[in-house]
Amino acid sequence: MTLSGKRVLITGGGSGAGENLALGFAGAGAEVVIAGRRLDALQAVAARAPGIRAVQADVTDEASVRAMFAQAGVCDVVVANAGAADSTVMAKTSLAQWNAMIAVNLTGVFLTLRDGLNQMQGWGRLISIASTAGLKGYAKVAPYAAAKHGVVGLTRSLALEIAKRPVTVNAICPGFLDTPMTDHSVEVIAEKTGKSLVEARAVLAAMNPQGRLIAPSEVTAMALFLCGPGSEGVNGQALTIAGGEL
Repeated sequence: MTLSGKRVLITGGGSGAGENLALGFAGAGAEVVIAGRRLDALQAVAARAPGIRAVQADVTDEASVRAMFAQAGVCDVVVANAGAADSTVMAKTSLAQWNAMIAVNLTGVFLTLRDGLNQMQGWGRLISIASTAGLKGYAKVAPYAAAKHGVVGLTRSLALEIAKRPVTVNAICPGFLDTPMTDHSVEVIAEKTGKSLVEARAVLAAMNPQGRLIAPSEVTAMALFLCGPGSEGVNGQALTIAGGEL
């Protein structure tokens, strides 16, 4: 498959799944624009492969998202990948924590997909990187799970609105990914439980029936499939990569 001649915008492209997505789409021949708040991290990724350029943006800010698309140019594929995680029991979750999780994980996806759709001129693909937390509950991450559930609902509703167009919208829902975000979760578990980092990582891996964390490359492979031949009828779906967890 080649995506030569297509421009792809990926938010949260400075690390983790976003970095792997950028390299994967560039490898498929696409022109790739990666966006995020940390310009130095974005530039480091852009330096790893030709055809990738960086744009600084904050997906929680409407004006910043509009400026992001203006700098990127017309995009054929938009991947709303930017996100963050936090862990606190519900009784101790502050309003500020709630608002922060909703802002980046749901509002950021809404703004990215809305403005991405509005600038599409024909064939297009809208993809959000959600989570198994968008399909089930996990203890101590209620705001995060609520936001990801919102992304799945947004995806399903938008799919019906655009079904007559040559554009599809889908959510990819991986289990715990082998990324820096999960590394932070491992550190939190270790700190709060007294487990070693190895033991804490094993706790997360055990949630996958295959007993492992999901590789970012698996998310990239799914995203590339959604942009290739044979994916035209896949619309409004929450595609799970979790080893059988769901």
